[in-house]
Amino acid sequence: MRTLITLLTDFGTADGYVGQMKGVLLTLAPDADIVDITHDIAPQDIDAGRLALAHVWRRFPQGTIHLVIVDPGVGSARDGLVVASDGRFLVGPDNGVLSPALLVAGARVVGLPLSPAAAPTFHGRDVFAPAAAALARGEPLEGLGVEARQPIIRRTPEATRRADGGVDGEVIGVDRFGNAITNLIALRGGTVQIESRLIPIQRTYADVAIGAPVAVVGSTGFVEIAVRNGSAADALSLARGTRVTLRQRT
Repeated sequence: MRTLITLLTDFGTADGYVGQMKGVLLTLAPDADIVDITHDIAPQDIDAGRLALAHVWRRFPQGTIHLVIVDPGVGSARDGLVVASDGRFLVGPDNGVLSPALLVAGARVVGLPLSPAAAPTFHGRDVFAPAAAALARGEPLEGLGVEARQPIIRRTPEATRRADGGVDGEVIGVDRFGNAITNLIALRGGTVQIESRLIPIQRTYADVAIGAPVAVVGSTGFVEIAVRNGSAADALSLARGTRVTLRQRT
């Protein structure tokens, strides 16, 4: 079975940075299959990269290597990491973008040494791609680096329970449809409160009239706030960090 290497970056596709990384990968691991997840993460947007990774990394078969480059601290003292988690590998900077895999029980981590020949502005090509290729060739995790420096950065906005039984959370991302993804989990349905507005949780977007706001449990398990055939971000002035409250059914 051929090894899969996925790429998730903020590089875009106009400047050739992704092509350079693919050239390194295919030179060092010519039998690997490369899958593009996205290169449209907003520049330097670590949280958007983290959320995109959370959506996809366990959808790929075990043995997949995820190469994740959203790295505004490139060339600084921040470490590079290789993570083994839930049967998959992840390679990228220690800035929180790999948090979805780091939070899984039993995850193992090594720190990547910095090659003196690495360009200080392009570790994706010169540090992280070679590490991913080494994994694809079957090299063991522990052979790729050294013990990672602590503390490893984990970015995890947590919802908190209120004394009145509600749960306070926040918008953690807005997708291209204008749907606001929250960090709320609603196992029993309920209502999402945004300031004084109450939005009942429905099963689908189509359960409300066109142009009406709706909350649904999205495919990731988190509550999303949408406007049917419209943009909740625009209509409700929602952005990352907007505070929301879940009022669960009793």
